[in-house]
Amino acid sequence: MATRAKRHGGRLRHGGPGERAAGELLFVVPRAAVLSQHTCSISGLLERERGALQSQSGWVPLLLALLHELQAPASPWSPYFALWPELGRLEHPMFWPEEERRRLLQGTGVPEAVEKDLANIRSEYYSIVLPFMEAHPDLFSPRVRSLELYHQLVALVMAYSFQEPLEEEDEKEPNSPLMVPAADILNHLANHNANLEYSPNCLRMVATQSIPKGHEIFNTYGQMANWQLIHMYGFVEPYPDNKDDTADIQMVTVREAALQGTKIEAERLLLYERWDFLCKLEMVGEEGAFVIGREEVLTEEELTTTLKVLCMPAEEFREFKDQDGWGDDKREEDSLTITNIPKLRASWRQLLRNSVLLTLQSYATDLKSEQDLISNKEVYAKLSWREQQALQVRYGQKMILHQLLELTS
Repeated sequence: MATRAKRHGGRLRHGGPGERAAGELLFVVPRAAVLSQHTCSISGLLERERGALQSQSGWVPLLLALLHELQAPASPWSPYFALWPELGRLEHPMFWPEEERRRLLQGTGVPEAVEKDLANIRSEYYSIVLPFMEAHPDLFSPRVRSLELYHQLVALVMAYSFQEPLEEEDEKEPNSPLMVPAADILNHLANHNANLEYSPNCLRMVATQSIPKGHEIFNTYGQMANWQLIHMYGFVEPYPDNKDDTADIQMVTVREAALQGTKIEAERLLLYERWDFLCKLEMVGEEGAFVIGREEVLTEEELTTTLKVLCMPAEEFREFKDQDGWGDDKREEDSLTITNIPKLRASWRQLLRNSVLLTLQSYATDLKSEQDLISNKEVYAKLSWREQQALQVRYGQKMILHQLLELTS
């Protein structure tokens, strides 16, 4: 779950008539108006049963609070629920037909993420949520005991909830999600102009830059790539607006690219030994990905170490392994920043290039066909909304990957 607010400092400055200046307070939400497992009418029960409600998502107590308040005749949050989007019309890919989702989003990582979500939602509902509701029939009417409704509420929490940052960056469990009336009506932009601040008595939406009269207020849901935006929120930022967009290279794809360069069985065995060592160093995993942004490699340490270990001479690897990965001074030319990629060792560049080429093969279409669709406004306008959103996800990722191809050539 993405933290939808980060704290910003800044001195208060009043703008002109109708203008909101950076640091200016836009609105306040009292803590009492926030809907959570701690403020709902069954908070005591949820707290007593906390152990039985633990789940992978950590969202079950809030979801049960929503299920109860939705059918409670005198819920104080009824006016808030009336402002919700129609639950049957949420546009998350988890509600798309599976064939359409796979066809439009193949290669982006979204279909795989959605499949995991759907499996977890079903498991969570039948193993924890439904038994709890059936054990308390006076609190949960039959109309809310529905997997379909639970599915919709998970998507709503995914898209509209907030998660208060921890005071200290430690090993503590993350805070439970909150539903914040008024704050959740603001849309997201990477180049946002407002942000939510947390204090003991209230939550404050504050301008982070000047907002002229008549302009929309945009919050941030965090640094989100387009595939994350469509997966969690059901929309994207059209290219090139999302400066936080990324492309993934699956870690196993780099292993596959390296294996293609082996000629004899001994080389293959040595490569697997190198991979196992990288796993031991916790640099790679079977389901992990190297994340590449437009201007930086977000997983620089992991990708640098992987390229180094997979490309170093056998004797050097033996020594490196004996020292458990220590004692190898990092050279400046091995720095894996976007601008430094052309200066990498030739073997590193080749492996990275081959990995990008394999990644591009996972898409059903090539960059040229995407460019033709986006550049032809008449044709683009005839695409369905889902087709447009999926096209923007694919195009943004391929632009980053093709930039890597240029840098490694």
